[in-house]
Amino acid sequence: MKRVDLLRMISRAAIEAGLPWVLVREGGNHSIFTLRDIAVQIPRHRDIDGLTAKAIMKHLESELGVKWWIR
Repeated sequence: MKRVDLLRMISRAAIEAGLPWVLVREGGNHSIFTLRDIAVQIPRHRDIDGLTAKAIMKHLESELGVKWWIR
């Protein structure tokens, strides 16, 4: 999955849910975002492995709902 697509998908879901999706800082290999109280590390690679992308999406289920990426 492309990093840009993953960020766009999460951003749109956060806007629909009315939650703040904020870039906290840029690290050497990861960008750190927060979604309300959840901190998420997104790798700074153009392509993100499918398993990694799925793990990031599942990590956000508590705020965005179960299987939010399928809607």
